[in-house]
Amino acid sequence: ANAIYEGTYLLGTSIARPLIAKRQIEIAEQVGADAVCHGATGKGNDQVRFEIGYYALKPDVKVVAPWRIWDLNSRTKLCAYAESQGIAVPESKKNEAPYSTDANLLHISYEGNCLEDPWVEPEESMFTRSVSPEQAPDTATVVEVEFERGDPVAVDGEKLGPADMLARLNELGGANGIGRIDIVESRFVGMKSRGVYETPGGTVLLTARRAMESITLDRGAAHMKDELMPRYAELIYNGMWFSPEREMLQAAIDKSQEYVTGTVRLKLYKGNVMVTGRQSPYSIYDESLSTFEEDSVYDQKDAGGFIKLQALRLRTLAGKQLNVDK
Repeated sequence: ANAIYEGTYLLGTSIARPLIAKRQIEIAEQVGADAVCHGATGKGNDQVRFEIGYYALKPDVKVVAPWRIWDLNSRTKLCAYAESQGIAVPESKKNEAPYSTDANLLHISYEGNCLEDPWVEPEESMFTRSVSPEQAPDTATVVEVEFERGDPVAVDGEKLGPADMLARLNELGGANGIGRIDIVESRFVGMKSRGVYETPGGTVLLTARRAMESITLDRGAAHMKDELMPRYAELIYNGMWFSPEREMLQAAIDKSQEYVTGTVRLKLYKGNVMVTGRQSPYSIYDESLSTFEEDSVYDQKDAGGFIKLQALRLRTLAGKQLNVDK
């Protein structure tokens, strides 16, 4: 879908929550449980994402959310409670961390504490999936990504499943300083939040897929897809994965990917992902039409009438306004 929230966030945390919620409900059904629990705070988006997922899949489920219903609303209180119940807490957990993290195969996020001031630059030691662009190699890494119906299926000619695909591109992208963003986003619950993210593989895939679409999607379909993308991204960000409107948009997106098949060549260099080639058996790019040299396919005189028709309303408007002004 090329879904990006507020133009920057690749939804690494958002996309994981419906999957976790789905698995929790599956286990609850297996063991006959009438309740599920999550550890999200009462200020963030994750409580919304988890619980909307629970209720969509099991409408009568009960939800236990300790941060909201117990007096355990800080790290200190949580550690004290654990110790009072004989639950061992590692020393590293007892000490206040400079930030909180959440990691999955797609990305890792950092937020809170020292990152709450949007002017404070994070320390380089915080990052775990990428080197800084300044420390990345001085030689570019060339990589080819192959797509079938919009899905990435191979890297450098080697067929890979989704997990191995992301792991490989995380490694390649991270080694070249790719995928870091530092943003302030609008939480669904109404507040602004600063987050720092590392999404090396996802960043590479986004650039590669858009390049693949550039030669396989018709202009109207491509533009419509880009118009739908912010709404689709917002639905995922807000936890509406199981909503009928998300499924409707998904059907349209899936339809758009029928011919998004081929190979994209990229250069990864010091934080940049640069497209250097793309090819597809379904390409609608026609060199005989696009060339600046002489051709026998396109009559350039036809452009004059096309332009006049496009400008007709503007010429009419300008003429009326000029007459009134006189």
